[in-house]
Amino acid sequence: MPPEVDAASISAAFARIKDHIRATPVVEIAGADFGVAETRLVFKLEQLQHSGSFKARGAFANLLLRDIPPAGVTAASGGNHGAAVAFAARALGVKAKIFVPTVSSPAKVERIRGYGADLVVGGDRYADALAASEAWVAQSGSLAIHAFDQAETMLGTGTLGCELERQAGALDSVLIAVGGGGLIAGVAAWYARRVRVVGVEPEASPTLFSALAAGRPVDAETGGIAADSLSPRRVGDLVFPIAQAQVERVVLVSDSAIVAAQRALWDVCRIVAEPGAAAPLAALIGGAYVARPGERIGVVVSGANTTAVNFADPPLTAASARKRGSPR
Repeated sequence: MPPEVDAASISAAFARIKDHIRATPVVEIAGADFGVAETRLVFKLEQLQHSGSFKARGAFANLLLRDIPPAGVTAASGGNHGAAVAFAARALGVKAKIFVPTVSSPAKVERIRGYGADLVVGGDRYADALAASEAWVAQSGSLAIHAFDQAETMLGTGTLGCELERQAGALDSVLIAVGGGGLIAGVAAWYARRVRVVGVEPEASPTLFSALAAGRPVDAETGGIAADSLSPRRVGDLVFPIAQAQVERVVLVSDSAIVAAQRALWDVCRIVAEPGAAAPLAALIGGAYVARPGERIGVVVSGANTTAVNFADPPLTAASARKRGSPR
């Protein structure tokens, strides 16, 4: 049976993986610097994690908490999870085969190749890569490492919440970008309603938003500027009950708000974030999440696997960003 995803199990997972991951820093900034008056924003800089995103936590948790067959491991990914599994597999001497869709950013594809994994690029969306990976697992006997809907993956992501609480102390809320829901489920399981955990999704990919409205995981639209990280077809079956019980709500943000948040992160504190990682700040500066006066808010910057954007240029619109391909 898979382990329970709760604070005790997350603490145990943290003890197991802590020597293999980075304790990424936090920086506290006056919300007024971003136009959000009377707040304090505590940014968790997970883009500084191994492989460039929070996904390394779940990858190491899977490889260290599960039995690995001689055939190695297999993962499907929009890019970040694949890079993390490839990194962790190389570090631990395990064979890895990674499947990504064509929407995966060149930066993420190159990271996976650089870590030495066997890479397959095909299909238009994450769901296509997942189907191909499942066929390979059945053929090869390798171990599937799911990007989000796996208990060990959520135990790994939950260590981010554990670490954030140790570093930042008391927070009123934490804003987290949502794709399949593995990150928000792990962090929400850690906090267990002691903090308001709020999900942020693109309007073009309302995966958890749609599931919560329906009362169960359902197929949702996929697309938008953050399609390579926040656009699975549906939220995970294991993720959903945790999110339903522990997440306060989910808000939606536009592509243009995400691009504005990317630019603001760079202009205010020289943080480079990929589109999906900028979504939580987009909710604040775009008004999708209205902060209470005096609120101290954790903002998870989940990754930076993106080609560099020249912010000396005029501000990007969502349409021009997609055309240039820069943020991806």
